[in-house]
Amino acid sequence: QVQLVESGGGLVQAGGSLRLSCAASGRTFSSFVMGWFRQAPGKERDFVAQISWSGGATLYADSVKGRFTISRDNAKNTVYLQMNSLKPEDTAVYYCAAKSVLSGVTAADYNYWGQGTQVTVSS
Repeated sequence: QVQLVESGGGLVQAGGSLRLSCAASGRTFSSFVMGWFRQAPGKERDFVAQISWSGGATLYADSVKGRFTISRDNAKNTVYLQMNSLKPEDTAVYYCAAKSVLSGVTAADYNYWGQGTQVTVSS
């Protein structure tokens, strides 16, 4: 009932910045809690950040706190992930996801997923 499409990934040197975008369609965007996850080859899909319906509450994984910022623009049905001070260990496919209830922050707690966008950080 909702479709998510990520964009903005690419190649960046360590210490650089990228901004990822996730465009949503199919249902009312403001009805959903939005999150970002990432997955490296051979690894599990890990939580990165979450933002509430209004944008008033955010949550970050310890590994990205202070470097990444999640935000949303409900008028544009879009969620963003601003990534600063990037490290090689940030290299992964980044996925946006949506859920209708503010519950847990594991991948299993989210109902809808995008296809992902590759972020590569060179050392």
